[in-house]
Amino acid sequence: MSERAVPFHCPYCGEEDLEPYEGDGGWYCRSCIRAFKLKFLGIGVRS
Repeated sequence: MSERAVPFHCPYCGEEDLEPYEGDGGWYCRSCIRAFKLKFLGIGVRS
């Protein structure tokens, strides 16, 4: 699957200076120098 969930801001510092980072769902924040990964679980998922 080549589609990505695109974040609007960093979950750690809140800045918007993000770039894709190695592999599926990985993002790198240039402001706080952290990398994180997103994973889409679905819509209306029951726990």
